[in-house]
Amino acid sequence: MNLSKSKYCNAFQCMKMLWLDTNKKEVRDDINNQSVLDNGTLVGEVAKNLFGPHINIEFNKDLSKMLEDTKKALTNKEAVITEASFSYKNNFCSVDILKKDDEDYEIYEVKSSTSLKDIYIEDLSYQVFVLLKLGYKIRKASLVHINPNYIRKGDLDLKKLFKIEDITSLVISNKDKVEKKILEINNYMENKEEPKEDIGLHCIKPYDCPFFKYCTRNLPSNNVFKISGMRSSQKFDLYKKNIYSYEDLLKSDINKKYKQQIEFELFNKEPFIDTKKIQEFLNTLTYPLYFLDFETYEQLVPEYDMIKPFMKIPFQYSLHFLEFDGAKLEHREFLASVNSDPRREIALSLVKNIPKDVCTLAYNMSFEKSVIKNLANLFPDLSEHLMNIHDNMKDLMVPFMKREYYTKDMQGSYSIKYVLPSLFPNEPSLDYHNLDLVHNGSEAMDFYQALKDLKGREYDKVKERLLRYCELDTYAMVKIYEKLKEECLVNNH
Repeated sequence: MNLSKSKYCNAFQCMKMLWLDTNKKEVRDDINNQSVLDNGTLVGEVAKNLFGPHINIEFNKDLSKMLEDTKKALTNKEAVITEASFSYKNNFCSVDILKKDDEDYEIYEVKSSTSLKDIYIEDLSYQVFVLLKLGYKIRKASLVHINPNYIRKGDLDLKKLFKIEDITSLVISNKDKVEKKILEINNYMENKEEPKEDIGLHCIKPYDCPFFKYCTRNLPSNNVFKISGMRSSQKFDLYKKNIYSYEDLLKSDINKKYKQQIEFELFNKEPFIDTKKIQEFLNTLTYPLYFLDFETYEQLVPEYDMIKPFMKIPFQYSLHFLEFDGAKLEHREFLASVNSDPRREIALSLVKNIPKDVCTLAYNMSFEKSVIKNLANLFPDLSEHLMNIHDNMKDLMVPFMKREYYTKDMQGSYSIKYVLPSLFPNEPSLDYHNLDLVHNGSEAMDFYQALKDLKGREYDKVKERLLRYCELDTYAMVKIYEKLKEECLVNNH
């Protein structure tokens, strides 16, 4: 078959994945995150400048055009060529960066991660195999990945943003192994009937497989892969022992927390509410009471000073607050302009809207606290106020994380996306599915970035949808807080 480096890597993870992608594409799930894809593309584009001026081979569906353009570029004795394309016996690859020095060549494969992974070695080994078979002399073969410790100060420094790992001897020594694997893949792909490969850890490592739902379609609807919080390795170990139905899992030696989830769902048990513990939690909260939620995005290639790759950059927050018990609920919100560093603006807005020494609630507060601490470190003039907010935060997640309040519909999770519908199953105003355009944090990140390219009514529409999504996050917290109070009141009378 016609192989590319991505298909080769798919087959290296699981050959059935490649077979299904070739023969049953319609059963594939879309598991890609657009922001992740965009970041990967951006990293690749930026890395093209790592060695200065370069010749880029433009993508063309007609691969022969890319091969021809590469041949022309290679007539230059000293050249840096990006996306240089080669083919050997139906094995095609585009090399991210190819450095030519007379008759010697250096290959650089660019990855948008912060470390070297085994699958990257296989990726580069495949490329080196193709070029060696074509008679090219490989002097150096390296993986290029993000340096997670790089902090931008002034102009972007590509030499510091990227780390280069020389693995020449390793990938050249893999040549025979690659050839054997290619033969194995081609033989496997001749199967007319769907192969009967079983599931295993290869379904999620190194990447989540888009065919996992299809390959597990014959399992009971309640199975081990629905257990929240259990390590994947433990799930697959139990599966291999034929212990995967809820009934079988109940008889097995697993954590009582997992058994609780199973019992509640299997036997349709009534909610468990420990009002004493919940009241103890509520007693730690004081008025005025603020409910805070951030939306953030990540930049793998930092655009602004004092940003490092993968740092959470806040661009939006919602804030509901109650001045006293029974007070009218009030709301404040902030959404940064999209073409500038949002951090100063958002920090100023926070200290304006949240007074010192008040109790601020978040859901999973470690996230909000980390965002605030980063802002405090960045802006010394606002640090005291920001750290005061930080130090007075409480976590609304606690009663659910400790399962002091638990229902079958939470499915073992204490994520607000599970807790909210389990507490309010019939309230459309609290259903994220009823929102228009933006329904979750990933979509919020994507649409915020998309604002750069929008104008007029489209811009206003997306901005409004972002605000409404974030507002629901904190309004949901208010309703959950009120529900906890209500349960304690009812059960204490």
